[in-house]
Amino acid sequence: MKIKEIEIFAIRLPLVDPFIISYHTYDDMPSIIVKLTTEEGLVGYGEAVADEHVTGETWEATYALLQNTLAPLLIGENPMEFERLHEKMDKAVYQAPAAKAALDIACYDVVGKKLGVPVYQLLGGRYHEKFSITHVLSIGTPESMAAEAESRMKEGYASFKMKVGTEVQVDVERIQAVREKVGKEIAIRVDVNQGWKNSANTINAMRQLEHLGLDWLEQPVIADDFNGMVEVKAKTSTPLMMDEGLRGFRDMRELIEKQAAHKVNIKLMKCGGIYPAMKLAHMAEMAGIECQIGSMVESSIGSSAGFHVAFSKKAFTSVELTGPLKFSKDIGNLHYDVPFIQLNERPGLGVDVDESVLQELTAFQAKVTK
Repeated sequence: MKIKEIEIFAIRLPLVDPFIISYHTYDDMPSIIVKLTTEEGLVGYGEAVADEHVTGETWEATYALLQNTLAPLLIGENPMEFERLHEKMDKAVYQAPAAKAALDIACYDVVGKKLGVPVYQLLGGRYHEKFSITHVLSIGTPESMAAEAESRMKEGYASFKMKVGTEVQVDVERIQAVREKVGKEIAIRVDVNQGWKNSANTINAMRQLEHLGLDWLEQPVIADDFNGMVEVKAKTSTPLMMDEGLRGFRDMRELIEKQAAHKVNIKLMKCGGIYPAMKLAHMAEMAGIECQIGSMVESSIGSSAGFHVAFSKKAFTSVELTGPLKFSKDIGNLHYDVPFIQLNERPGLGVDVDESVLQELTAFQAKVTK
């Protein structure tokens, strides 16, 4: 089996509501979709959601890199040779994980279809039967976030991920308001997206919040501040998760050496796709660190890829892949049984792509062949 052509689509996914986090407000979600076709006519899809604040990539640059450098490298290659394909991409381009993830995911999709098995069977088989879905609360006033949480509880959600990270004291009030509204039994995870900057601000905030029984606190300090994470972990009792600070293997080694977090948020867009995500999960598992698969707010394609990784490994104890639930129009049909996700047993990613919607949302596109 060899790759014959790769089509690249720069799209913008429309959001139901603006997605507001500490460092940006998204009115829609820019994404790059790749369509990989083999010589025998099999098709695999992949996705890259670049984030200049996290992966150091932009939408436009990712498109250009795929078109001019990475996609041409893979023409004529066997998509089953994951290790060698990643080595080839890594030798050609330093970093650029989201761009590489798009091609990685497309290869897994087409290989699953070739062999007639779901992607999770390529990763060691299915371990989890289903995962509960956490609703993400964008940054708002304490009152609006609490009201949204109450509304979503009525839809069946039993856990919330709160986005905070603007002003420390206002964030404290946001968290307190949501806890008061939803009661003690509902799980609350707090994601600061680096917004509290340093360990001093974080420790100050947590002294006011420790009694609320939060599930965990995610990335309160600047991404590269591993020592700050160490100090927060030592001086607070709430479990600590690293997200933006964990991109690849070097970060994971430092995290393990310094014991800088209890949990890690692995995202395919940060590490380069399914294949490197599995390597990171193995490293974390050996160190006794729990894993989560997180999202850069991908479509059904990228979200499904993340789910296949999470469903295949015992080390993954939570997932936060809710992009398709946030879009007013999606290119795929990943199915959620809110508040749960259960994968089907169809080959590859198990997602159908609506080519008409893909074209409708496409801003520009290219085709790479020999």
